Amino acid sequence: MVVGKTVCVTGASGFIASWLVKLLLERGYTVRGTIRNPEKAKFLLQLPGASDHLKLFSADLLQSGSFDEAVAGCDGVFHVASPIMVQAITDPQAQFIEPAVNGTLNVLASCAKAHTWRVVLTSTVAAINHTPKCTPDAVLDESFWSEEDYCRERKDWYALSKTLAEKAAWDFVKEKGLDMVVINPGGVFGPTLQASELGSNIYILGILNGTMKGSPNIPFGITGVKDVAMAHVLAYELEHATGRYICSGPVHPFADVVSLVRKLYPMYDISAKVVDKTVPTIPPHNFSSQKLRDLGLCLQPTEDVIHETVTNFKEQGLLD
Repeated sequence: MVVGKTVCVTGASGFIASWLVKLLLERGYTVRGTIRNPEKAKFLLQLPGASDHLKLFSADLLQSGSFDEAVAGCDGVFHVASPIMVQAITDPQAQFIEPAVNGTLNVLASCAKAHTWRVVLTSTVAAINHTPKCTPDAVLDESFWSEEDYCRERKDWYALSKTLAEKAAWDFVKEKGLDMVVINPGGVFGPTLQASELGSNIYILGILNGTMKGSPNIPFGITGVKDVAMAHVLAYELEHATGRYICSGPVHPFADVVSLVRKLYPMYDISAKVVDKTVPTIPPHNFSSQKLRDLGLCLQPTEDVIHETVTNFKEQGLLD
């Protein structure tokens, strides 16, 4: 694979996607980024190399053909964008599932028209670990899938939407003969390229600034955002990359994350406690990232990821 070809990154101003754009520009690619809000994407134009090698396109995941112009002529497409997820859930099918599935298929349809060499799709470990097979002694690899009935019983609409979207993507590329590789990240943390795109970092910020009085009763596989971006690049550049790749650090109960942050930053008055212990949650488990390591990527240690995240908070004025 020759570095310097033209690629498209969907949802380019997002937390993961913006780091991916930065990394691709550093590696000599010409990047086309799709965005929803031009105002929120201005920071991308300040990245090194952006003036000559980055062009932004407005596109809507839920509009058929919206990605045709951005994708046309691209050797590769990184589909990172996700529909906006609503908080007040009244119709999971309409609010979560259909946007996730249809948005993914709209982008892939544009890739099929453009005869894209390879698509790298951003999924999530939520498409893997929502299953009765996820037990405390389980080590989950890429062969695991979250189960539809299990997600519905637990009303985990995010996991269900991401699972169905990824499965629909695999069916589509098989039918159309597209080459696709999928990255399944865990909880993604680390420095942001703009303060308004905190992503999962909001949990760590909430612990430190006291706004999170009770932490969720869920396990987290803390993964550095720069590692996730590099996983996408390797999945594209290495021709032998195939199938799904889990990209997750060790899984910790969120109570352990709170304890670790308290240990690393004793100068802050951290009062967060675990809440809703009676609410069914994913059992403790671990993921195997061996397949990703075989591509040559070693993930940052959890403490380093948290340290970079907190340093970034201070640089952006989000934390004293």
